[in-house]
Amino acid sequence: MHFEPLPSSETMNQILDKTYDHAQVQLRTINLWDSENIYAYQVPLKGQKLYSVDTPPPTVSGSLHIGHIFSYTQTDMIVRYHRMCGEAVFYPMGFDDNGLATIRFVEKARGVSSHKMKRSEFTALCLEETVKAEAQFKDLWQKIGLSVDWNSLYSTIDERSRFLAQKSFIELYNKGFVYRRDEVTPFCTCCRTSVAQAELDDKEVSSKFYDIAFSVDGVGEVIIATTRPELLFSCVAVLYNPTDARYTNLQGKQARVALTGKYVPIIADEKVLIDKGSGLVMCCTFGDSTDVAWYKEHKLPYIQSIGLDGIFLPNTDFLAGLKVEQARERMVERLKSENLIKAEKAITHAVHIHERCKNAVEYVSLQQWFVKIVEHKPTFLALADQINWYPSFMKVRYQNWVEGVSWDWCISRQKGFGISFPVWHCRACGEVLIAPVDRLPIDPQESEYGLSCSCGSTDIIPDTDVMDTWNTSSISPYLCTDIMHGKKDDVFAEGVFESMSMRPQAHDIIRTWAFYTIVKAWMHSGVLPWNNIVISGHVLSSNKEKISKSQGNSPLDPQKLLERYSADAIRYWSGSGALGQDTAFSEDQLKQGNRSVVKLWNALRFISEHRTVGALPPKLHGTVNRWIMHRASQTLGAYKDHFEKNEFSRALETVEQFFWRDVCDNYLEMVKDMLFKPEQYDQAEVESTKLTLNNIGLRLIQLYAPFMPYVTEELYQQMYRSDAAMPSIHATSFAVVGDAYVDERAVQIVDILQQVVSSVRRMKTESKLSLKTPLIQLLISVSGESIESLKKVEHIVRGVCTSASVSYTIEPLCSEYMRQDGDGYRMAICLNTTAQTEV
Repeated sequence: MHFEPLPSSETMNQILDKTYDHAQVQLRTINLWDSENIYAYQVPLKGQKLYSVDTPPPTVSGSLHIGHIFSYTQTDMIVRYHRMCGEAVFYPMGFDDNGLATIRFVEKARGVSSHKMKRSEFTALCLEETVKAEAQFKDLWQKIGLSVDWNSLYSTIDERSRFLAQKSFIELYNKGFVYRRDEVTPFCTCCRTSVAQAELDDKEVSSKFYDIAFSVDGVGEVIIATTRPELLFSCVAVLYNPTDARYTNLQGKQARVALTGKYVPIIADEKVLIDKGSGLVMCCTFGDSTDVAWYKEHKLPYIQSIGLDGIFLPNTDFLAGLKVEQARERMVERLKSENLIKAEKAITHAVHIHERCKNAVEYVSLQQWFVKIVEHKPTFLALADQINWYPSFMKVRYQNWVEGVSWDWCISRQKGFGISFPVWHCRACGEVLIAPVDRLPIDPQESEYGLSCSCGSTDIIPDTDVMDTWNTSSISPYLCTDIMHGKKDDVFAEGVFESMSMRPQAHDIIRTWAFYTIVKAWMHSGVLPWNNIVISGHVLSSNKEKISKSQGNSPLDPQKLLERYSADAIRYWSGSGALGQDTAFSEDQLKQGNRSVVKLWNALRFISEHRTVGALPPKLHGTVNRWIMHRASQTLGAYKDHFEKNEFSRALETVEQFFWRDVCDNYLEMVKDMLFKPEQYDQAEVESTKLTLNNIGLRLIQLYAPFMPYVTEELYQQMYRSDAAMPSIHATSFAVVGDAYVDERAVQIVDILQQVVSSVRRMKTESKLSLKTPLIQLLISVSGESIESLKKVEHIVRGVCTSASVSYTIEPLCSEYMRQDGDGYRMAICLNTTAQTEV
């Protein structure tokens, strides 16, 4: 991108409107950005750095909430900063419409059930509904000012994404990272699909411990403690701890299960807790993950009681047709009628629930596809050390998760909607038959394999499962790279994929999206998916809960919020949130954002009335001009340091301090008299001041641009566009305003000047006089060295303090004073000693 210096000096006569109409400006600016293709990706020039973003595709399941605004605008601030550093930015957008949330959304919108429709028919409905929702999402993203390239758009269910997801599966299957087997897995009977370990949460629930009487031949009655008596028909063993002296006599015997009369082996196992319940437990297939472990370790039979729909199967006798809670009640009633429940105790304990629907999961054995992750855990931990984590402590969450992973990643889902596995199975020999790449994307349920198996059989059936939505989302860097390469390269081929610059995401999906993406990039390309990961916090409701669509606790719909506040004010609030920290929704911050927008407009309006357009001269006249340029350079340096660490809130704080304190409270007040009465000042200094005003105005709107893109764009268009090379403030570079400016001596002098001004303002305020009240004389008690400094800016002292004359003394004053003398006032202030104030 080419940058040109500001043109030669020329007085600028255009004056800004007195008031700022954000609604009109936002509409006008959106059209400008769109018509000028301001944010379109351009292939980097030679030597130009690429900054690429693995943008999180929002789930298409209704509408966006304020939490989305919070995190996505924070990402946008970082992206805008890098664009203004002269980097070639690739900032795509995706929509995640390939998951349970979308299924529920479409089922509700259309009044249908995905389980009762052909996959292709339901997919067509999903595509119709999600297109509408995506249009609403785009409208909101544009209104809030996201600088994404809308030409770089993907959907996780579109044809290209289905192709790449299926090709990814085939690639990893051929590399040996993917396998299929009959495996016990958590299953959500509400969502009717298996779920991965990363999709489980723990929840404390109220329950009861039941002591149930089993019997052992030759021993008599033994007590089994359980919270799930409804699973007696699936009981396959009784276990005790081998160190428990109470039960060593049971070794090698069999127990007769209560009510069913079935005999099961009694097994010693060290994992049985001696002090829990009676110390004797039954293993059922399956009550929880511990049952699964015992089932595998002791090679026990599998007896299924609960169907995939959550209903008890016919083999459960009097429980058949009941749901879990109903079956528990019926079983307890029957056991009590037979006097087989000897005690019951109310307890609370943790159960696994599906994070999506919050219902308890069951465990079932199914033929499913898995990605090998357990054996590669050391590699995934090492890869995390090569990524820059912002904030750094978030890496610990990732490490803790990976260290705790105990199962391979199940990527099979039993849903009516999603991306199909491009696979058929031979019934005769069990061989897996993979679709050729040139037939992708394909749904084996609706397309025949077309060939016979290598064994000669034509008895071939399709794989009926679909892929876990994270299986597609985890290749988002490849979806982005595919777009960046014009969808013409094999992104999985060696050497094609390069690590992206940044992944922004929330902290609650580190264990899913972040982890799985790292897994896939390593398995496909042996590289990192991105070099930096930026973790945002959540927006909290008034009850300190995470705001989400499922909770229904959003304080305000974003569209309605945009009717009350400008997009810039909303972005100011999100930019004030600390990186990685949960933040309470705050209208106070929105109001402060509005104040900053108005203040910036008014300050630039003042500048527009008095500036001269042009580059700064080699010799800048006026100490205060050199000081403000020094402070501007300092501010830009600190601002960049913060943004390079993705600490946008600290960058905003830096700009705010510079703008409110240095520019508005000090510099503009110091030069105001000069601008209104130029004939009383040195003309070289007056001209330098007007050029400095022009320069500082542009620097200010550049610094604010990532946070408040609309007001800064409008200011640029009205004040700078006609004399600048770039069509937008967001296409300019920080370098265009000039090199770093350093003048430490000016800083020292203005520091003393500020002390004088502060003291004079204090004295006038304490005397209940206007700050504009003129002084006949101002006497300043100060050190000899400071006197020499103040004399260099005495004309500024007279102007800003409205004093006809200024005199100095090195003698300490007994007291400061503000005395009336005829129609005027005389004031004395003391900078070098502590003196009493006389008013």
